[in-house]
Amino acid sequence: MGQFETTPAGSGVLACSGISKAFGGVPVLRDISLVLEPGTVTALAGENGAGKSTMMKIAAGQYRPDRGTVSVDGEELPAGNTAAAHRHGVAIVPQELASIPEMTVYENLFLGRELRHPFGLLNRRAMAAEARARLQGFGLDIDPSTRMGLLPVGIRQIIEIIKATSRGARVLLLDEPTSAIAEREVARLADVIRSLRGQGVAILFTTHKMEEIRAMADRVIVLRDGSLVEDRHISDITDDGIVHAMIGRELEDLFPDLPDAGTAPVLELRDLVVQDRPPLSLTVHRGEILGLAGLVGAGRTELLEGIFGMRRTNGGDILLNGRRVRRNEPAAAIAGGMALVPEDRKGAGGVLSMSILDNATLPRLRAFSSGGWVSGGRTQAVEKVMASLRLRSRNLNQSMETLSGGNQQKVVLGRWLTGPVDVLLLDEPTRGVDVGARNEIYRIIVELAGQGMAVIMASSDMPEILSLSHRALVMREGTVAAELSRAELMDPSVQDRIFRHASGQETTSVKEQSNAHS
Repeated sequence: MGQFETTPAGSGVLACSGISKAFGGVPVLRDISLVLEPGTVTALAGENGAGKSTMMKIAAGQYRPDRGTVSVDGEELPAGNTAAAHRHGVAIVPQELASIPEMTVYENLFLGRELRHPFGLLNRRAMAAEARARLQGFGLDIDPSTRMGLLPVGIRQIIEIIKATSRGARVLLLDEPTSAIAEREVARLADVIRSLRGQGVAILFTTHKMEEIRAMADRVIVLRDGSLVEDRHISDITDDGIVHAMIGRELEDLFPDLPDAGTAPVLELRDLVVQDRPPLSLTVHRGEILGLAGLVGAGRTELLEGIFGMRRTNGGDILLNGRRVRRNEPAAAIAGGMALVPEDRKGAGGVLSMSILDNATLPRLRAFSSGGWVSGGRTQAVEKVMASLRLRSRNLNQSMETLSGGNQQKVVLGRWLTGPVDVLLLDEPTRGVDVGARNEIYRIIVELAGQGMAVIMASSDMPEILSLSHRALVMREGTVAAELSRAELMDPSVQDRIFRHASGQETTSVKEQSNAHS
């Protein structure tokens, strides 16, 4: 995804002036003013709770501001009127997509304005043909008769964008557009944004991923605690400057200092064969954080799930504190002192419709039960753990789905800490978590390592690998392509070295490295 070229400033197509909003007496937005220019992509950045989504919904007419106005081409729109916003070319694609899974692609595209024959019957052939042309115009080779529910989230999202722009949208508001899509779909979305930018559409998108701000935006606006604290052209601000504006402190403060790792082996893999991958061996020591770096498809998730027994292993041994653990049995892994925090915390990680208390005791319910009854000690144990993790919630009966991404991750992690854990397996521990909440998760990881826990952390976030790992393995096609010490991770050129190993451009084996270091 390349940097967009700068568009000369012109008259704003959408202007928000003096917007303020409170919920239940709590201010969410404080006197926000911003202007969106035609053919310009603006990133709206900020932590969870900064007011980004509320600002988007006010601009789209979904919420009525307490004070302030929204105007298009100088004409003030009726407050809280989505129909008026649509008529003036303002469209929003929400984080939770509004498409109907049971309907076809073309039915979704023409919903509410169907093409009909002279006698009122639906002209399905014409709608399908027009839908196919529009899809192809955005680089999608999809049968328009396909049910929406069968398509990946990223494709459904682009179809929602096509639907909005085909209805004459000149202002497109995208709320967390990459939060639920695979990495390979992010590039496709960027191409769509680039195309719309070239057509003169004004685009505003929310995100807390620095690489997406840098790659897709011409301009960045930062909200903090409901106030606008930064509005700059992307070339006039550094990544550190954006983060500082978002959280009110320097980027270096994000990562706590690492305690010294121990030397006693805790987890040993001996020629472990995960599915059809080559045999893999490694050792993790007490108090050590071992980072797993690599490109998409490198096999990091497969390895963690194989260790935990969730993914089939076809050979080799797993030793925990010197004792063999039965492969392919998560119950045996848990009994031995292992814990896994999966990448998909909203799917495999937590049950969003359940309470914090129920989520936090799911894997250890037997330990809190006696004679078929859940013991009273469950609540006290969870309260103690969640207090140590600084969980922000009303009470333990609060539903998981009402928590921010960072607090959901704390619950998924905290469920394991109600019992003994020697090995913690973390798969993308801060994915979808805002910058401020990341700092708390990093603190928790480092504190657990300081208590003697062995941690294996798979992450696509390079600063996490470099700053949190005592040692890192670079994976490629299910094998370890390189092993890097703490000293090597601090070398200024290490990111390029990691990429070359991950992509196969550098093929020095781990064995050769070990000989060179000895």
